[in-house]
Amino acid sequence: MRGSVVVASAEVDPVTLRLRDVGCIAVEEANLLKGVLGGKIYAVAVLTWGPVAKRQKDISMTLQEALAKAADEAFIVADESIVPGDPVTTASAIVAVLKKNNINPDIILAGEATIDGFSGQIAGRVAAKLGLPYISFASKLEVKDRKVVAERQLEDEVVTVEAPLPVVVSVTREINQPRPPTLLQIRRAARKPQHKLTVSELEGIVPPKKEIEELKVLTIKRKQIIIEGDTLEEIADKLLDALIKEGVLNI
Repeated sequence: MRGSVVVASAEVDPVTLRLRDVGCIAVEEANLLKGVLGGKIYAVAVLTWGPVAKRQKDISMTLQEALAKAADEAFIVADESIVPGDPVTTASAIVAVLKKNNINPDIILAGEATIDGFSGQIAGRVAAKLGLPYISFASKLEVKDRKVVAERQLEDEVVTVEAPLPVVVSVTREINQPRPPTLLQIRRAARKPQHKLTVSELEGIVPPKKEIEELKVLTIKRKQIIIEGDTLEEIADKLLDALIKEGVLNI
């Protein structure tokens, strides 16, 4: 299925499973590139946080959101055996979906990092498994003459690189401003193909090597110190004394 664009996302929010930030940006960029490449947009996501049985409604919302924004067809791999996921498992699951459905896109887009682990490895590992060139952290994309020309904003310079199609590209927040779907797009999304897949339906998924031993809720207790004074100078002096006493300031 050449001429298509895949948005490969492992960064559905581990709490709400909604496409977030760079995931939405990748979908928006796919929509822009579709005008040049034609074909279809496939959204592929992997559930990296469970329990799966309690996430069915959220999984459906994720698929609906991707389809409403731009995707023509959406896939999500949701299986308790690969939760919690890791970069190796997630990348292998994305590749397994593409191979099972004979999807060979011109461009595979992904966010710059997964929202659950911020590893920044998913897109690169997908490229390696498929034997495709990889451009990371692209802040601008242009397709011409069967090549992708990308700008990468580094700390002190902007680097322009290019690669032949097909290619895998991870994008940053600077590449575009996602547009919210219209009411008509949301209604049409319900009629588009959406697929919920398990490990047993796919081949080549690498089992995760990490296990959850314990979950803890992070709690922050504030000291609730009230500083009072008759003048701003007096309040400022008391604040400085308190910060010095707590070790925040060292004077």
